[in-house]
Amino acid sequence: MISRLHDPASRGFASDNNAGIHTNVLAALNTANEGHQTAYGDDVYTERLQQVFCDHFGPGASVYPVLTGTGANVVGLQAMSEPWGAVICAESAHVNTDECGAPERIAHVKLLTVPTPDGKLTPALIEQQAGGRGDVHRAQPTVVTITQPTELGTLYTPQEIADICSYAHERDMTVYLDGARLANAAAALDVPLRALTTDAGVDVLSFGGTKNGLLLGEALVVLNPDAVRGTEFLRKASAQLASKMRFVSAQFIALIESGAWLANARHANAMARRLAEAVGALAEVRISRPVESNAVFAVLPADATARLQKRHPFYVRDERTGEVRWMCSFDTTPEDVDAFAAAVAEELAAARTDTGAEQT
Repeated sequence: MISRLHDPASRGFASDNNAGIHTNVLAALNTANEGHQTAYGDDVYTERLQQVFCDHFGPGASVYPVLTGTGANVVGLQAMSEPWGAVICAESAHVNTDECGAPERIAHVKLLTVPTPDGKLTPALIEQQAGGRGDVHRAQPTVVTITQPTELGTLYTPQEIADICSYAHERDMTVYLDGARLANAAAALDVPLRALTTDAGVDVLSFGGTKNGLLLGEALVVLNPDAVRGTEFLRKASAQLASKMRFVSAQFIALIESGAWLANARHANAMARRLAEAVGALAEVRISRPVESNAVFAVLPADATARLQKRHPFYVRDERTGEVRWMCSFDTTPEDVDAFAAAVAEELAAARTDTGAEQT
């Protein structure tokens, strides 16, 4: 046993990665911990996981458990790409802004970025980077990647995803969906997972677990086997083949079979709506983007932000505009939200007082 090194009452809105582990997942880890199982995925839990994912994504789905979201993206995009290939993505995409260049450094794929007002690609926006096919001087666009929900918290409808997939497939490109928070999208849109993926024409996706109650673990899901090659070898070569894979697989089984994946996502989304309503009522706070999943983006005075961050950790997304991001988690409570909203009001008032004192 170790001594507790943190305050268990400490709560923040910086990231859903900061939350703990769902109780179902903790119990599953304890169950899977008994006895021995063959390593590197040749275990009964990983075998069972294949059927669990087929139940949600269709009988043709193949799942490859990995350790991290970046790892899933690297393996997936690499398996879908040729050495001369390029991946079209939104400029704000996680693969472009938050993975330390891993898709380009490890997967060796060129990212062709497109500015988007809301984080969402459209066929017209993809068209801006889809040219140059056959030009020996240009990396060839072969993959389109979208994030659902986007990095700005916005959602693609099933039809919007289907339109992107149709556009890409007509031009001999494939589609990868970064689904680190796909559960939140399915919950918000009230549709099955396959409606956003298999039925829409997505070829490969990642399905997030860490942000929705797992200790660690993501899943790379191949829906179209013709869109990839060497996935199992690339997983190993990219340092994403867990030796004790049963523990990753057992977590997903517990999360999905119990229905917690959906309940957790619905709760996190509901807490984001509650937060937006509470802070949006404050005169000096502007909710800057639609609240469609478990993220709230807002603009408030910089001095109030600095004060507030000392009490509740969160990130400033854009220092130029003062836009901040607040994330809600599966374990965020209404009391957490109300306390945070009260703290925002307090720090805005304190900032006004300080400003008034300086002016006098």
